[in-house]
Amino acid sequence: MNLIRTSFFSAIITIIRISSGFIANKVVAVFAGAPGVAIVGAFANFISIVLTFSNGAINTGVVKYTAEFEDDEAELKTLFSTALKITLFCSVLTGISLIVLAPYWSSWIFAQQIYEGPIRILGFTVVFYALNTLLISILNGKKQISTYTIVNTLGSIIGLVFTVALVYFYEIQGALYAMVLAQSIVFFITAGLLIKSPWFSWEYFNKIFDKSKATKLSHYSLMAIVSALTLPVSQILFRNILITKFGIDQAGYWQGMMRISDAYLMIITTSLSTYFLPKLSSIKTDSGLRSEIMKGFKLIVPFLLLSCLGIYFFRFILIKLLFTSDFIAMGQLFYWQLIGDFFKMTSWILAYLMLAKAMTKMYIFSEIVFSFGYVGLGYLFVEKFQLEGAVMSFAMTYFFYFLFMLFVFKKLLFNKSQ
Repeated sequence: MNLIRTSFFSAIITIIRISSGFIANKVVAVFAGAPGVAIVGAFANFISIVLTFSNGAINTGVVKYTAEFEDDEAELKTLFSTALKITLFCSVLTGISLIVLAPYWSSWIFAQQIYEGPIRILGFTVVFYALNTLLISILNGKKQISTYTIVNTLGSIIGLVFTVALVYFYEIQGALYAMVLAQSIVFFITAGLLIKSPWFSWEYFNKIFDKSKATKLSHYSLMAIVSALTLPVSQILFRNILITKFGIDQAGYWQGMMRISDAYLMIITTSLSTYFLPKLSSIKTDSGLRSEIMKGFKLIVPFLLLSCLGIYFFRFILIKLLFTSDFIAMGQLFYWQLIGDFFKMTSWILAYLMLAKAMTKMYIFSEIVFSFGYVGLGYLFVEKFQLEGAVMSFAMTYFFYFLFMLFVFKKLLFNKSQ
């Protein structure tokens, strides 16, 4: 597996995801307007938090150690068996919490209790979500990139079909149910493809719980939990600030801008997660790490620059194409958002080193400081610059994050004698 080949398969996944995501966005924008876009964004943040807790936040650890133990069958069997038991326990516990506390979660996410139904359905189906993410992590760690691509592509298509159908009949409620049901169905597809893998055997999943493996995975659990409680929560807090100050329509414009960014950056984030994490985990020397990081910069930075320029100059066409003319006010958000996207992705190339090398304390520190620094800056900037302040704070936060990453890895990057 190499970066170019992985990026090619990532491009396939991304094109399908972007296409299906934008069609789904368009449907939500047409039938539910800006409020619908804001509510769907809030639920997506909540689902990302739920999924992290539903499998004990072990996905990153599973990818790393699957790649690390690639040639050791006995280690893989205890790893997968332990990961499965953790996933089942955590997903059942999370599911019960969602079902019992649905009114509370609905009030926290949406400031109203009318969306209890989708949350309860999420509670009943979260075990399938969790198992699906575990199996995808195994595919990633074993570098089965073609199977990984098929699973993600089918997931996007199924999600689109559900979204179009349910939004048409049930509007916002339908969009929320679609987000819950689609990924649950994908689990059965993922399991079917994994079972057909040449290495697969049930012995990989029926060994006893291994405390040492659980301890190793727990280091990554802590990092993943912090991510789950910082980025999505900070976005929920930020969205609530915008709703309180400007109303739900303005929050919907901001959410739409975030959706555009997430979509075109997906090819990079997918490449980083499918290639960089297992690759960096397997490299033992500083020179090897430096070479791989530089390769990433050379490939990703030109793509970023061209994408940002293209999106900025065609922003009004994109708004009308992907949303409706009612969203035209989003145009003022692109300049600072795209600057933030550039620094976000360049810093993430380095940040993956913290995950690959289990730099737990540094990772947790940076996630907490910069996620809530983003909310704090946003509150101040919104007061002074109105809605545009939301994206200005985003750009400023990731500029400082990029400088922080350069400082953390300055010896690795600039001391070539090592």
